[in-house]
Amino acid sequence: MRFIKGVFLTAVLALSLSAREQVNVNFSNLEIEDFIKLVSKTTNKNILLTNKIAGTVDFVSSTAVYDDELMGILISVLESKGFTLVQNGSLYEIVRSADAAQSNVKVVKQGQNLDGSIMVTQAIAVNGENVDVIAAKVRYLISKTAKLMTMKESNTLLITDYPKNIETIKKVIQDIDTNNLAIVKIVPIKFADPKKLQVKVTDIAKSLFNEQVAADVVKIFLDENTNSLIAIANSENAKEIESLIKKLDVESNINNTVQIFNLKNSDAKSVLGSLTEIISKQTYPDPSLKPNVSMSEEVNAIIVTGEAEAVKGIKYIIDELDTEKYQVYVQARVININKKNAESLGLKYGFSAGDVSSSGIYAMSANFGDSELTKLSSVAITNALGAIGSKTMSALALGATLDFLQTNGAAQSVSNPSILCVNNKDSSIYVGKTISIATGSISNTNSVSSIGLANSYKREDVGLKLKIKPRVSSIDKVTLDVETVLENITDSGLNASGESVRQPETSKQEVKTQAILRNGEDIIIGGLVKSYAATSTSKVPLLGDIPLFGEYLFSSTTTSNEQDNLIVILTPYVIDKSEKLSQLQKDLGLLTNIQEEYNKKIFKKIEEKSQETPMGTNELSNVPGGDK
Repeated sequence: MRFIKGVFLTAVLALSLSAREQVNVNFSNLEIEDFIKLVSKTTNKNILLTNKIAGTVDFVSSTAVYDDELMGILISVLESKGFTLVQNGSLYEIVRSADAAQSNVKVVKQGQNLDGSIMVTQAIAVNGENVDVIAAKVRYLISKTAKLMTMKESNTLLITDYPKNIETIKKVIQDIDTNNLAIVKIVPIKFADPKKLQVKVTDIAKSLFNEQVAADVVKIFLDENTNSLIAIANSENAKEIESLIKKLDVESNINNTVQIFNLKNSDAKSVLGSLTEIISKQTYPDPSLKPNVSMSEEVNAIIVTGEAEAVKGIKYIIDELDTEKYQVYVQARVININKKNAESLGLKYGFSAGDVSSSGIYAMSANFGDSELTKLSSVAITNALGAIGSKTMSALALGATLDFLQTNGAAQSVSNPSILCVNNKDSSIYVGKTISIATGSISNTNSVSSIGLANSYKREDVGLKLKIKPRVSSIDKVTLDVETVLENITDSGLNASGESVRQPETSKQEVKTQAILRNGEDIIIGGLVKSYAATSTSKVPLLGDIPLFGEYLFSSTTTSNEQDNLIVILTPYVIDKSEKLSQLQKDLGLLTNIQEEYNKKIFKKIEEKSQETPMGTNELSNVPGGDK
C-alpha cells in the first residue's frame, strides 16, 4: 500500500512542466523520510539527510499548492522534529535547528529583501535608537531556534532566522526607528533675552511632550555666539518648538526704568543693605520683574533698575529710610562736690547738705525753689524759648543749688561738655590729657666704664570720657544709654622739687546707666566717690614763719579724711529738624541768662533767711518756696 501511494504521487508530480506549477497533494501517515524524497524530486533539489528522522506526516489539501511551497511544508515538518534545512551551494542539508546558525547559513546583503523558506543571516542597521533597546523590543518576534546579537560599534542587529521572520522584524524596526529619528533646528533670536527664553521654552516643552517616551524628548540649547536656540527633537516636535520660539521672540513689553535716588540724610551702604534684604524675601512670578539695586558711595546714592511699578515701590521705601533723623543735643555738667564743705555750708545756712548723692542733691535743691520766682521765670522762658520752655521749678532750683555750692567753695566744676548725637548712634566726648608711665628699663653699656639705663614708657589717657546713645520715642521723650568714665592722677610721683621719684598713680571711676527723660529735663548720675586723707597747716601770723621755732611753737598740722562725690548732670534736647540746631543754641544762651537772674534772687533770699534763722537749725519749711 505504501509503495502504491508513492508511485501515485510520483506520477502526479511528474506532470509538472514549468518551474512553478500547482500540484494536488494529499497523503496521510507518510513517513517523513519518504516525504523528504518526494519534495526533493518535485522541487528538483538535492537534499542531504545525515540523521534518521522518525515519524510520519499527514497533509490534507482541498486545493492545489505550488511545487516550491513544498519546501516550506518540509521545513515546518522538520521544525516539529527539531531539524531544519540549510543551503550550501546547490545542496540542501538537514541539520538540527539549534546548530543551524553554525552551519554556514547563507548571508544575505544588508538591506536586501528576503523570500523563500530557508534560514538565512542578515545585518539590520538601526539609525535613531540604541541597538540594545531595539533588540529587547523585537526579540520576541524571532523563531525559537533563531539567533540574534547586537553590534554596538555600528549600532547594528545581526540575526539568523527564516526570511519571513526577518522581514517582519525589519518592518517593526523601521516603524520604531523612524518615529525616534531626531533632527536639529537652529532658531535665531532677534528680540527676547536668549537665556530667559531658553528657560521658558524648556519648561513649556516638558508640559507639551511626555519625557518618559524617548521619541518625544526635546532638548533646548543656547548658542551665545549666534544668539540662537537649538532644538533637538523628532521632526514633528522640532517643528512645533520652532514655531513656539518664533512666537515668543517678541520685544518685551516690560517698561524697565532706571532711577538714581540721592540720599540726603542716610548712608547709601546701610540703605542698600535694607533694600537687598527686602527684595530677597519677595517672590516674583516672572524673574524679569525682580528689580536690581546698587549704590554709589561717591555721591551717596541708590541706583534702581526695574519695572516701573517695582521702582515706585522701592522709591517709597527709600523715602521712608531717608527721612531726617532725630538728633539729640546733650548738655553735661561734671561737678566735684566736697562732702565736708557741703556739710559746713548746710550748717551755715540751715539746710541738710551732707548727702551729696543724686537724691541728696535733689533734696537740697528743694531749698532753692520759689514758687513766685519760678512762675515769673517760667513765663519768661516760655515767651523767649517757646517749646523748650519745659524748665520748671525743679530745674531752676537744681541749677541754683549747684551754682550755690560752687560759689561757696563746696563744689568745683570739672567740665561742661556738650555733645550732638544722632538718634540710635553712639557718640562720645573725651576731656583730659595723656601721661607717660614707665613700663620697664633696659641696661645700656656704651663703653667699658659707663653703664646706663634706658626706660620704656606707655602713654595713658587720664580724664573724663562721656559716651551717649540716644533713642528718641517722640519729640518730647528720649532714652539715653550713658557711660561715664573718670580717670584721675592720685599721686604724680614727683618730689617737692618737681623731680620724678616714683611711678604716678591713677584712679578710675565708671558709671553705666540708662534713663528716660523728657525734652529739656535734667538727670543726675552719681556714685563716683573718692575718699582720701587731706593735710592742713595752721600758724600764728608772722610768728609761724620764724625758721625752726615758728614751725614747732606757732603752727600746727592736722590730717582729716575727705570725700569727694563726682556727679554728672545731663540735659537732653530733642531736635527733629537740623535747621533748629542754631535756634537751640540761641535759646540755651537765653536760658542761661534767665538762670543767672533766678540765682541772684534766690541767693539773696537764702542769705536773708540765714540771718533770721539761728545757725545750726534746719527749717526747710521756712525757706520761701521750700518743700520737703
